[in-house]
Amino acid sequence: MRVSIEVNGKTTAGEVPDRTLLVHYLRDTVELTGTNIGCDTTSCGACTVLLDGESVKSCTVLAAQADGHEVTTVEGLATGEELHPVQRAFREQHGLQCGFCTPGMMMATVSLLKENPKPTRQEARAALEGNLCRCTGYHNIVSAVIEASGQEVTE
Repeated sequence: MRVSIEVNGKTTAGEVPDRTLLVHYLRDTVELTGTNIGCDTTSCGACTVLLDGESVKSCTVLAAQADGHEVTTVEGLATGEELHPVQRAFREQHGLQCGFCTPGMMMATVSLLKENPKPTRQEARAALEGNLCRCTGYHNIVSAVIEASGQEVTE
């Protein structure tokens, strides 16, 4: 099957088997490896991307379903050398340890802040509950969400 997907503002196209998952299309066809494959069962959120601006787990979306749509990956957040505010906040608040979950956490954060520009810590935790981190206690990740929203990090 031939698909054409706008990824990070650029039209991409490729021949893929019908059952190709979006995460595999992004990693193998487009060669963007920031989107991680964690569980293939929607449990971890490491593969979270934005599909037409909405947060989705790309391990449960077929590339064919994204045909003709717009996908944003973690690589598409920065503008040149200028980090996206979410990327900057994750760096400043050390919202990572091993970094495996970080791209998915960042993409989920971008989606959250679009819907709720000034979340509380509790709202941030609830919004990220579908993204697992095995290294941190989420405290710094939540602080990164708060900083990215422009609020003062008090905890």
